[in-house]
Amino acid sequence: MSYSNPGPGGYGPPQQPGQPPAGGYAYPQSAPGYGYPNQGASYPAAPPVGYPQGPGYGMPMQPSNGMGTTGLVLGIIGVVCSLTFFLWFFGVILGILGIIFGAIGRGRATRGEATNKGAATAGLVLGITATVVLPLLGFLAFASLMSVA
Repeated sequence: MSYSNPGPGGYGPPQQPGQPPAGGYAYPQSAPGYGYPNQGASYPAAPPVGYPQGPGYGMPMQPSNGMGTTGLVLGIIGVVCSLTFFLWFFGVILGILGIIFGAIGRGRATRGEATNKGAATAGLVLGITATVVLPLLGFLAFASLMSVA
């Protein structure tokens, strides 16, 4: 049995032209209305004359923890780069950036604009370590190896 005008997908009973497809999980075309019938256009209520409107309540400020987190991440990457011999230059640069972002994040946490004072402090310490301590230890190790030879 072959249909000359099959349904959707090429199978099923034939569809009459102008009719919506039958079956499936489609919603009915004419859903009953809910609410009040024949409700016209609504307009916002105007404040009473003589009474000024008070200020509205806004959302509280969200803490901005980006600087402290950035300082921590840059400090960690700076320490890892400083520990490797051929990436120590990038470690120093990332350590300097970790110090800057950690100090800014710590200042924001002290003022109450951020909530991650620990992460900002850790970024500051790791940035100092990547910038000063590890290159100094590397230089001392290199100097000691050169004096032995």
